[in-house]
Amino acid sequence: MNKFGQIIVKYRKAILIIGLLLLIPAAIGYIKTRVNYDILVYLPDDIETIQGENILQDDFGMGSYSVVVLENMKPNEILNLETKIKELDQVSMCMSTADILGTKVPVDFLPDEIKDKAYKDGTTLMVITFKDGISDDDTLLAIKQLREIASDKAKYSGMSAVVIDTKELSDSEVVIYVAIAVILCIIILQVSLDSFFAPFLLLLNIGIAVVYNLGSNIFIGEISYITKAISAVLQLGVTTDFAIFLYHSYIEEKEQGLSKEDAMASAINKTLISVVGSSLTTIAGFLALCSMRFSLGKDIGIVMAKGVLMGVICVVTILPALILQCDRLIEKTKHKIIFPRFVRLKEIVIKYYWVFILLFIIVLPFAYHGYKNTDIYYNLDRSLPRDLPSIVANTELKEKYGMVSTELILIDKELPDEKINQMIEEIENVDGIEWVVGVSKLKDLGIPKEMLPNDILEKLETDKYQLILLNSKYEMATDELNAQVDVINDIIDKYDENSILVGEGPLMKDLVEISNHDFNSVNTFSIGVIFVIMIFVLKSISLPFILIAIIEFAIFINMGIPYYTGTVLPFIASIVIGTIQLGATIDYAILITTKYITYRKEGKNKHDSMDLALGSSISSIFVSGLCFFGATIGVGLYSEIEMIGSLCILMGRGAIISMFTVVCMLPAFIMLFDKLICKTTSGMKNIEK
Repeated sequence: MNKFGQIIVKYRKAILIIGLLLLIPAAIGYIKTRVNYDILVYLPDDIETIQGENILQDDFGMGSYSVVVLENMKPNEILNLETKIKELDQVSMCMSTADILGTKVPVDFLPDEIKDKAYKDGTTLMVITFKDGISDDDTLLAIKQLREIASDKAKYSGMSAVVIDTKELSDSEVVIYVAIAVILCIIILQVSLDSFFAPFLLLLNIGIAVVYNLGSNIFIGEISYITKAISAVLQLGVTTDFAIFLYHSYIEEKEQGLSKEDAMASAINKTLISVVGSSLTTIAGFLALCSMRFSLGKDIGIVMAKGVLMGVICVVTILPALILQCDRLIEKTKHKIIFPRFVRLKEIVIKYYWVFILLFIIVLPFAYHGYKNTDIYYNLDRSLPRDLPSIVANTELKEKYGMVSTELILIDKELPDEKINQMIEEIENVDGIEWVVGVSKLKDLGIPKEMLPNDILEKLETDKYQLILLNSKYEMATDELNAQVDVINDIIDKYDENSILVGEGPLMKDLVEISNHDFNSVNTFSIGVIFVIMIFVLKSISLPFILIAIIEFAIFINMGIPYYTGTVLPFIASIVIGTIQLGATIDYAILITTKYITYRKEGKNKHDSMDLALGSSISSIFVSGLCFFGATIGVGLYSEIEMIGSLCILMGRGAIISMFTVVCMLPAFIMLFDKLICKTTSGMKNIEK
């Protein structure tokens, strides 16, 4: 292993040149990697609602749609606007009341049932359908083009409009996320390291690893905007301590009188042995996200596991080259370490360890209660600012037309009209349903099928299916809407067992059910994998239980705080934060534990062993935890996208909570269960004798 360090030192200039040259293809890969801004595409392909969406796209040419609010437009103006819209290649259908009534029928002559639904306060509605899916590039381009047409008189709602607004907002914030994280980490490293220049080298190395990681995403095909937004700052947060460990080892070896080349070769050896074992639990934590059925977890998990691996590789290759090349500058900018040693805290923890055990017992039930009862929301619109154009349009549809959740029913084309109308009447009587419209129903409203233009009729019927449109007053992803979806599915199945209810409401219901399953499965999976790894790392049966219990306690506190503050979390944050916090901060506990085991094996008693283990670990844990906090908390406070902001706040707060929990409570439990640990840990059975 030491030979590896010698090779790195010998060829450091070549490694540095190659490392910098590799930034070019990595940057190209980063630019070329497609970013997806539609969360719903991560639902499994085998669920009925996704199959229904595919039928809409393949059979009806309706990959997505937008309901447009038109303000103060006369029928002839609407028809002229439709003509321009239909010229766009991505548009498959454009329809309004003007298509049916023409330009000669005054609004006041319309039946009240139609007028009340189609006209409100000088506005009316238009429906546009697109050939491709919600987040397809051509659909998003069409939304951009539509906004340039009659932009002052048309407001575009729908998921595609939300996606493009999310894209523009997220893209405008990403650079600022990284800038905030880097600035905060530099401040923390300046007070914790002994050189003013060294922090810039450490962060430059991590930056190179981040670019490699983001560039290699091109082999995945595409990543989500959430992954893109958090991956850089999260990689910075979880791999900074690897770089710090190498730097500290290098300084220590130099203080032993070794030349800078020999000191670095030895430091690489020590770092590789330590960091590989430490990084395994972090990588395992991220890979546990791949067990989610909602494949956004797989997206985040693969990218972040890859990022940690690249962070390790860069720390033992590129960082040594950077440090050796800049050794003189590091020496010239040396200063006294400002970061405290926390000697008093260490003494309190060891002397009064029983107090921390008592505190654990008292806090645990409250933390767990909060953890289990924190409110979660699934409505994707809620995570975005209220002044985005798509959110403004959705709000106006809701307030003026009562259009909160609009769904489509795919029903057999051959089903008789009287049966369909009977089914529609049943659906109309379901609580929360505002209206239901189908081709057969229009006849009852005085609009026979023959009045519909052929190009519109073709979009409402195929040789196998016909469409029925319905609107609910219930909000997306609520218990009321989910129950309503179940009732409607029961009704339509009575008339056609192959019928499918599609739309955002059913998709959100599937999202709720799948996410609830993922929440339990991913946490169980991550605990199991990390538990097994720790058995081999610590060579103990009892210690993995203690370490995981401590970190899970920290997770309970972190996830329980929103319950007591009345904060509602976005669903994805609640699913992934436990796994991320466990994988990223279990290293703090392993660091103290491995040193404790070493000192106990040397024959020291449990108090002296913990005094030495905690004393040599506490500063490293605090620096690592604060860097993780600094890399994420600024993003959490700045981001206007609550999905990203909440996740980063939870990660930052979780790092601090884990940091204090490990430093204060883990020593107490190790000392309490010292005899059990000695009996169940390899090489410690004869210590007491």
